[in-house]
Amino acid sequence: MTHHVTDRPPVHALLADGTTVCIRPVVPGDHDQLEGLYEEMSPENLRLRFFAASHRSARLAADRACAPTRTGYRALLAETQGRVIGLAEYDTGDEKDAAEVSIAVADGLHHRGVGTLLVEHLVSAARAEGITTFTADALSENHEVLKLFADLGLRTERRFEGPEVRCTIVLDQSDTYLTAVEERGRSADVASLKPLLRPEVVAVVGAGRKPGSVGRAIVHQLHAGGYTGRLFAVNAAAHSILGVPSYSSVSALPRTPDLAVLAVPAAAIPETAEECGKAGVRALLVVTAGLHADQAHALLTACRAYGMRLVGPNCLGVSNTDPELSLDATFAAGHPRPGTAGVAVQSGGVGIALLDGLSRLGIGVSSFASLGDKYDVSGNDMLQWWESDGRTDLALLHLESFGSPRAFSHTARRVTRRMPVLTVDAGRTDAGRRAAASHTAAAATRTMTRGALFTQAGITATRSIGELLETAALLHSQPLPTGSRVAIVTNAGGAGVLAADACAEAGLSLPAPTPELVDDLLAVLPDGAAVGNPVDATAAVTEEQLADCVDRIMRYGGVDAVLVVLVPTAVAAATGDDLVRALTLPHSRLRSSGGTPIPGRRAKPIVAVRLEQGLPVELLPAIGDRTIPSYSEPQAAARALAHAAHRAAWLARSAGMVPDLDGVATERARTVVATYLDAHPDGGWLDPRTCADLLGCYGIPQIAWAWAETEDEAVLAADRLRGSDGRVVMKAHWPGLVHKSQQHAVHLDLRGDSQIRSAFRDLETRFAGLMTGVVLQPLAARGTELFAGVVQDEVFGPLVLFGLGGTATEVLADHAARLAPLTDHDVHDLITAPRCAPLLFGAHGNGPVDLEALEQLLLRLSRMAVDLPQLAETDFNPVLATPGGVTVLDARIRLVPCRPQDPYLRRLR
Repeated sequence: MTHHVTDRPPVHALLADGTTVCIRPVVPGDHDQLEGLYEEMSPENLRLRFFAASHRSARLAADRACAPTRTGYRALLAETQGRVIGLAEYDTGDEKDAAEVSIAVADGLHHRGVGTLLVEHLVSAARAEGITTFTADALSENHEVLKLFADLGLRTERRFEGPEVRCTIVLDQSDTYLTAVEERGRSADVASLKPLLRPEVVAVVGAGRKPGSVGRAIVHQLHAGGYTGRLFAVNAAAHSILGVPSYSSVSALPRTPDLAVLAVPAAAIPETAEECGKAGVRALLVVTAGLHADQAHALLTACRAYGMRLVGPNCLGVSNTDPELSLDATFAAGHPRPGTAGVAVQSGGVGIALLDGLSRLGIGVSSFASLGDKYDVSGNDMLQWWESDGRTDLALLHLESFGSPRAFSHTARRVTRRMPVLTVDAGRTDAGRRAAASHTAAAATRTMTRGALFTQAGITATRSIGELLETAALLHSQPLPTGSRVAIVTNAGGAGVLAADACAEAGLSLPAPTPELVDDLLAVLPDGAAVGNPVDATAAVTEEQLADCVDRIMRYGGVDAVLVVLVPTAVAAATGDDLVRALTLPHSRLRSSGGTPIPGRRAKPIVAVRLEQGLPVELLPAIGDRTIPSYSEPQAAARALAHAAHRAAWLARSAGMVPDLDGVATERARTVVATYLDAHPDGGWLDPRTCADLLGCYGIPQIAWAWAETEDEAVLAADRLRGSDGRVVMKAHWPGLVHKSQQHAVHLDLRGDSQIRSAFRDLETRFAGLMTGVVLQPLAARGTELFAGVVQDEVFGPLVLFGLGGTATEVLADHAARLAPLTDHDVHDLITAPRCAPLLFGAHGNGPVDLEALEQLLLRLSRMAVDLPQLAETDFNPVLATPGGVTVLDARIRLVPCRPQDPYLRRLR
C-alpha cells in the first residue's frame, strides 16, 4: 500500500507583506483545490505555466501532485485560511541528484513572496534527499519566474533555446543564499509586526466598568498616554469606558482593529481569538494568565489559521513611544519616557523595573514588549524590529527561555554590529539540570550553553537588572574604549584602592604612568599628590586642578578609559569647588566650538564614582552632547567598563568563517548512523568499531586499537599493537559503559602475554554477563590530557565543549563551550578560554602542543555534530596533545533517532 508524502510536518511562515501562510505536503484531498488553483488562472498565466493555455492542464497538474507517493517526487503547497494559494514541486525522474522544479501561484497573489517561500522549503527538502541541482524550463517572456530564480541567492545558470529558457540552480548552502533568506525573513517579520507595534486601530476586549480591571487599566493607559490612532473598548454592558466608545463584540466595531488586546477570562480566550480572526484582526496582545493546555492550543491555532501575530499570554503589554503614535498598551503604573532603548522581557515585573530605570536615567524607551509565555512573538522578532525602526540604538533583553536559539543567534550577530544588545543571564543556577551520563553532558550546564550563545553573538550578558542598567548607562552615554587599560583618579587614597581592586577583579588593567605623564600631572596637582595608578590628587585638589589632571590623562595614549572616584570633603565645600563639574571639562576640551571632535583626538570613556551617591547609577549632565555615568560603587563602574571593553573588542574583530575541511565523508557517516539506528531504533552508545568508523568519516585521529573477545584474541592483538616499549592498555567494553575508570574496567601498563591473559581474566570475571569484549591500545606517550565533546541540546543545537581532560575532568570543571558550527574565531576562543590554556602554549618550559592539529580536531568534531543531528553525545576523553600531534585515546558516541531540521528554514515557532 502506498502513502502520500507527509514526512515534513506543516509549518507556518511569513510572506513578504507579513501574512501568515501554512506550508505543507500535498495530500490526495487537495485535488479539487489544486485543480481550482489552475482553473482560476488567466489564460496568459496558464500559458506561461504550461507553455499552452489548455483547461486540461489543470486536472492533469492536480492529478500529478495528488498521485500516490513515488520516489524522487515531492509537492508542497501554501495555504491561508484554508485556501490553497501556491504549489511547488520537484521530480528527479531518472536522475539521482538533480530534479525538475515547477511553481504555480494563484492569480492576484503574485509579488508577495509565495513562490519564493515555497521554493526555499522545496530546496531544504531536496537537500535532505541528497539533491544538489534544480532545473526548470520557462518561457523567456516569463519574467516573474526568471526573477524569482535569480533572486533566490543560489547560483543560477540560464541557457536560451528559442523561446524557452533552461535554468539550472545549484542547491549549495552558501553565505550568499543564507544572507538572502535572512534578509527576506527580516523584511517579512518586520512587516508582520506593524499591526502589533504600529497599529492604526486598537480594541481592548474585556475592558471592565469598575476600577481594578486589567482591561480598564489598559484603556486608561492608551487614552491617557495620547494614543493617536482609533481606540475602542469591547464590553457588552457599556457604551463607553473612560470616555472610549465601547461595543458589544469585535464584529460590531465600526472599524477592524489592527491590534486587539484580550483581557478576558482564560476560558473565553479561544472563542475571543476565533472571533478576532474572523473579523480580520491582524495581531493579538493577550494579557490573560492561567491558560490550560487546550486553551493555549486553541489560541495559537486561531492565530496561525487567521494570520495574527501574538504577544503573550500572561504579559504586561506593549508600547511604542514614537510621538506620532504614543502607544502604551500596558497596565504599568506610569508611561515610559520616550527614548532610544528597545526593551523585551518575559516577566512583567522585570519590565516595570527596566522601564522605570531607563526613564530615570533619561535614556528612555523606543518600544517595549512584555512577551509573557511567548507563544509567538519572541526576542528575535523584537531585535529585527529595532534594527529597522530608525529610533532604537540600544537593545535590552530579559529572556528566561529561547524558542529558536539558532535563529536568535543569527539575528543577534547581525544586530550587535549596529547597536549594543544587553541581556540578563537568567536561570544561571541550573537547578533543574538533568542527570547526565557522559562527561560532556555533565559539563554542558544551561549556564555554559547560554554563555556560548551570548559570547558568539556579541551580546553583553550581565548578572542582574542593576548591572544591566549600569552597563546601559555607560554604553548610551560614552564612546567605547579601544582596550581595557584604565586610569584611576581620586581625591581619597582609600577610595582609589577600592577602585583598583574592582578594576582588577573585572579583568581591567591599570598601567603605570610614564615618567613624562608623572611630571605632567605633578605640575598641575597640589603638593602631596601621588601620581601612580591610581592617581591620588588628595583632598586639597581644586576643581580646576582636577579638570587639568583628567584632561591630561584623557590626552595620554597609554590608557583607554578614565575612572574618577570622588568623596565629598570639607575642603571642597569651603572653597566652593564642584569636583563633579570638573569631569565635564575634558569632553568640552576634546571638541571644537561647533561640538565636533578635534581631529586626531579620539574621545575616551570617562566614568565617575561618588561614594555618597544615593542611587546605584545616574547620568550627570555634561558640556556638549554627552552625559557622564556616575556610580555609587567602584565595582559597578568597573563592571560597566569591562563590558564596554569586551564589546569594543568584539566589534574590532572580523566576523569568523567556518573553514572548509578536506577528507570529510558526510554521506558515508549518515549511512553509518542510519544503519546503526535501523538495528537500534531507540538509539544507544556505539560499539568501538562503529565509533571508529564514524570518526574515520571526519578524519578525527584515533590511537591504534584492536578488538578482542577471548583471551587468545587479546594476546594476538597485543602482539600486533606493542610499541617500542612493549606496553599496552586493556579496556573492558559493554553497551552503556561510559566511565571505565570509575568502574575499574581499565588495565594499564601491561607487558608480556602473561599480564595480558591475567588482565583479561580479571575483567571477564568481574564483569561476567556484561562484558562483550575488550579494546587494546598501545600505551600512549606522555602529553597533555584534554577533553573534547559535543552534546546535542534540543533547544540550542550542538554545543562543543573543550578543556582539561583525564579522570578529574568533572571535578576540575575547566571547560569552555561554543555552539556549532564553529568558526575559526570560535576554535581559537575554545582553546584559549580554559585555565589550562597556558599548558598548550608551552608554559613551565614545555614546548607548545600541535595547535593546528587541535584546531582541526575541534572543527571536525563540530562538523560531525552539525551533519548528524542524531548525535546526542560525543565524549573524547582523554585527547592526548603533544608537540607532534593530537590523538583521541578514548571515544564514546551516543546516537538517538532524530528528524533533521534545517535551522535556516523560514518558519514561525
